[in-house]
Amino acid sequence: MSLKPKKRSLTLHGHQTSVSLEDRFWQAFCDIAEEKKIAINSLAAKIDGDRDLKSGLASALRNYVLDYYIDKCKHF
Repeated sequence: MSLKPKKRSLTLHGHQTSVSLEDRFWQAFCDIAEEKKIAINSLAAKIDGDRDLKSGLASALRNYVLDYYIDKCKHF
């Protein structure tokens, strides 16, 4: 797995966009979408709509993944 961010394509609200994420964050993001049984574009659109506009989409996705797993650990 590469530690260097790679460009990934997403469609948000009908518009193509790209986000640069490391393999680990991308895989975790895809795993979360699968666990929630929603498409990655739908999950990304939700995160995009909820994010602080001062931060970029990649940062919002990383924070979402981190928060998701921190919350999961609290319920162990």
